[in-house]
Amino acid sequence: MHHLLNSLHKLGLVIMAFSLTLLFPLVISLFINDGAAKHFLHSFAGVFGTGLLLTALCTPFRGPLRLREGILLVFLSWLCLAVVSSVPIYLATQLTQENFSFTKALFEGMSGLTTTGASVINEVEKLPDSVNIWRHSLLWFGGMGILLLAIAILPLFKVGGRELMMSEMPGPLKDERLTPRIASTAKSLYSIYFVMSVLCLISYRVAGLNWLDAWCQAASTMALGGFSSFNSSFQSIDNVAVESVAVVFMLFAGINFATHFKALKSRSLRQYAYSPEAFTFLKLVLGSGVLISVYLYFNQVYDTWFDAFRYGIFNTVSVATTTGFASADYLGWPLVIPVFMLALGSFASSGGSTGGGIKLIRILLVFRQIRVEILRLLHPHGVFPVRFGRVVVSNTLLLSIMMFIAMYFMTIMVGFALFALSGADPITSLSAAVALVGNIGPALGSVGPMSNYAHFNEFQLWVSSALMLVGRLELFTAFVIFTPHFWRD
Repeated sequence: MHHLLNSLHKLGLVIMAFSLTLLFPLVISLFINDGAAKHFLHSFAGVFGTGLLLTALCTPFRGPLRLREGILLVFLSWLCLAVVSSVPIYLATQLTQENFSFTKALFEGMSGLTTTGASVINEVEKLPDSVNIWRHSLLWFGGMGILLLAIAILPLFKVGGRELMMSEMPGPLKDERLTPRIASTAKSLYSIYFVMSVLCLISYRVAGLNWLDAWCQAASTMALGGFSSFNSSFQSIDNVAVESVAVVFMLFAGINFATHFKALKSRSLRQYAYSPEAFTFLKLVLGSGVLISVYLYFNQVYDTWFDAFRYGIFNTVSVATTTGFASADYLGWPLVIPVFMLALGSFASSGGSTGGGIKLIRILLVFRQIRVEILRLLHPHGVFPVRFGRVVVSNTLLLSIMMFIAMYFMTIMVGFALFALSGADPITSLSAAVALVGNIGPALGSVGPMSNYAHFNEFQLWVSSALMLVGRLELFTAFVIFTPHFWRD
């Protein structure tokens, strides 16, 4: 019980810190007078007060943040911040959206913070501009994990950050450090994230978007989120320059930020070639985009090579990086293409990037383990370590990766069963489970790129929110909370 109360004390601090982000859309709303300021003001007061009360009540139980408390804090923070972020969305959509329940608002908030980018809002262009800014800001804050940002804040309260880093960092090689201190690492990564977000914003503005739409698309792009300020995503924009900006920054955000850090520190692009994962990621995603473009042209989906490559590469990169933008309704393409794209999105993003899914590094290590097992069959007495770059990967890590992948597909099958049993058709059920656990967003069937999840019933929306959460927390961080051993002192 003590570790629960200790985690709740830190949770109060996180909630208070997060409440400050509500001031950004509040100021915007007051400046443009879109009528949503009162919703953000009420939300800020309630959220900050809740965090303050929680911190005050649990102060007697505060202490060092151990691994167990770190895991619990990560889970509770994502869950509570999703609820918090949904409050202004719920209040502001009552006049613009019909039958918009709090369950839908929670789905929208969870989708934003987990950078899934799935939506239940039918007319996003009718939302107050400040609410649209808030939706996309959620993506940006969730992009590298809201708790990675908290790692730089918690040392101010004399609590450790390593346990949070272990729980939150995406990918299996969580112990790789860039700087000696966790807070310094977080600040270094977020500096890159912030600077590239500004460059992305300016690039969108130069390409033709106004400042509001440029911010919304930039936040969504860098977080690999997929929300758009347009009903039909990039199809409504229909601008080659804007699409080109999106492709460049989606590829950047899909690469491990540790690799970006090393490239900047060494002032050499060779770091991308030295990284087995980054180099494979670029070859895989761009190669797939080219193959799909050629397939589209020869199957006469588009009349010109330019259009085939324009739409083929953009949508492939978007889904493969788990962003979820769409410049065309690719469900109208030959079925093999959207199925392949969805499968690609389930594993193509790099560990340590803002993408979702299994992560490419795990797939690469599995294939290297398969190669080693084949060599052992041929040479029973040989020693064949699995290497990733210069690192020898331990058998314990390889086993955990195998278990993760098995758990990943088991989670998808549970989601598929729950959707199907609650009335969704098989294609929608399976593809939605894949897209939600992988934080991809759009799927197939009735939840394709030009539709959304608004038609899901309340039960399906709760299941969807749960799948997005466990997917973002990479399964075990969420599931371990529900084991009896976790709660034993």
